[in-house]
Amino acid sequence: MAISYNPITPVLGAEVQGIDLATITVPQFAELYALWRQHHVLLLRGQRLTNDDFERFSAMLGELDPPPNQGAGRKSVPGHPNLYVVSNRKSATGEALGALGDGEAHWHTDMSYLERPPFASMLWSIELPAKGGDTWFASMPAALRSMPADLVRRISRLGIKHDGTYDSGGNVRLGLVANDDPTQSVGTVHPIVIVQPESGEHTLYLGRRRNAYIPGLPLEESERLLNIIWSYATAGSVTLCHHWRLGDVVLWNNLTTMHRRDAFPPDQIRTLHRSQIKGRYTLSAPIQQEAAQRQPEAA
Repeated sequence: MAISYNPITPVLGAEVQGIDLATITVPQFAELYALWRQHHVLLLRGQRLTNDDFERFSAMLGELDPPPNQGAGRKSVPGHPNLYVVSNRKSATGEALGALGDGEAHWHTDMSYLERPPFASMLWSIELPAKGGDTWFASMPAALRSMPADLVRRISRLGIKHDGTYDSGGNVRLGLVANDDPTQSVGTVHPIVIVQPESGEHTLYLGRRRNAYIPGLPLEESERLLNIIWSYATAGSVTLCHHWRLGDVVLWNNLTTMHRRDAFPPDQIRTLHRSQIKGRYTLSAPIQQEAAQRQPEAA
């Protein structure tokens, strides 16, 4: 069966047909990868996979990251330490069997507080609630293109400190203490505008809004500017909403998108398995690359 696809929105996402991820070939993967680079988010429905299948396909993208260490500990799939359980299911004794519970997960980019953030992430749906739990994605290249030129010029010379204190559910990460002063919280500074390492495309890179801070600006000015940036980054024209079905696999570029999750009823179960591809790039701004290109070669 030939591979085919349909764009989901004009700026983000494509649904791909004609690939069984359990038996995907190297030529098929090359075609899928090209589509992923173009559309940033790919959806493949009706996948009948085992955890071995899911992990094997994930590893075709690159080296896998183990699950992040949450306050409740690492929540890996039994026998698969590189696969992460996202679930509100609990054991008979009330122990959480997965991470993130049933609440809203706010707009974020996975683990952007790292020096080399994850390159890509993937979710596979196992159990779904009758309502809620939708996942939203936002295109950061499209958001940047929608901005006025003077705003782009200003932010292209600035960075954001990406807070490492809280996860996307608002929980304090293991080993840290709550800190709501963005100027003092732990984190890594990345350029607001980066060059996508493989395509050369310019894109926003924002992470989480909570505790974000633009170094060098007074806190109030940083907050005002970040609110303006986020208004473009989460506008309806650059987002898509994914309504999950059983057997869906969604793969996204962690350097060119943000995502969030809707809450769902706590008496309903939602379980997905997630994989994450280890970061392979140090992020750089367009002006940094231009400066490097202007440097004369050593004699």
